[in-house]
Amino acid sequence: MRGLLLLILLAAPLLAHAEHHFDDYDTAVMQGLDKPNARVQTFNVQVGHNATFGPLNVKVRSCKKAPPEETPESVAFVEVDDPRVKDANRQNLYRGWMFASSPALAALEHPIYDVWILDCKNSATKAASPPAADAGKKASPDKAKRKKP
Repeated sequence: MRGLLLLILLAAPLLAHAEHHFDDYDTAVMQGLDKPNARVQTFNVQVGHNATFGPLNVKVRSCKKAPPEETPESVAFVEVDDPRVKDANRQNLYRGWMFASSPALAALEHPIYDVWILDCKNSATKAASPPAADAGKKASPDKAKRKKP
């Protein structure tokens, strides 16, 4: 009976995620920790593509994010492989959902590398150019100085 109660309490945060409405995004913002060198690196992985972190291949199959009016949450279905391992059964280090709000719940914990999700975004929003209304503004004093002979 205690085991069942404990299971229900541990599953409660996961059930809360099921109530969210998630929107699909095309890029996952991931973060990795190289433990021996004490380096943290943030990198982007497009859905359906691979990125490398150290020797590891990180592939994102899906990236979803709750709308702004709901509780903030980003989730991604991630696969992490180590191509150096020749045994196909042991090559896959991680396969599953990662939650940005609970990185300790589902992140790759490797003896040398840790990988987790930070956020989901669309690549088009990053590449969007500033509005054309800025074109009519006067040049800054720095630009004016550069034009003088």
